[in-house]
Amino acid sequence: VAKIESERLLGELVARELQARAAAGAYTGKFAVQYHYFGYEGRCPPPTNFDSNYCYGLGLTAGALISSGSTGVMACLKGLTKPPAEWTAHGVPLTAMLAVERRKGKDKPVIRKALVELDGAPFAALAARRAGWSLAPSFVQPGPVQFD
Repeated sequence: VAKIESERLLGELVARELQARAAAGAYTGKFAVQYHYFGYEGRCPPPTNFDSNYCYGLGLTAGALISSGSTGVMACLKGLTKPPAEWTAHGVPLTAMLAVERRKGKDKPVIRKALVELDGAPFAALAARRAGWSLAPSFVQPGPVQFD
């Protein structure tokens, strides 16, 4: 099933339908397809309440930062383990994430790469479970939980 280019199939079906409508005099517009692969997006579940509240909160925070004239900051929410009404909104200066690295002989501000520490606890936890995951799926799709 993964080898079926569903986006191309859909585009072709729409093109044929519009050609038929044009031949019948019911359509006079232009149609040009731009394909996009919906692999991960198409297989993911709907957003949860947390996802919806988090994105709404980030958007609201970004809007407030813009309307207050703030620039050079990124919208941030804290207290995410609490109910959304208790989250606090912040603007984090982008400069707080920067480090100076030498690139092509010149000092440049960059966001430092976060590399996986192969001797760290998070990777050790992953490595301990990896063999079991290769034998059987171990995921849960909770279904439409976005509306409690």
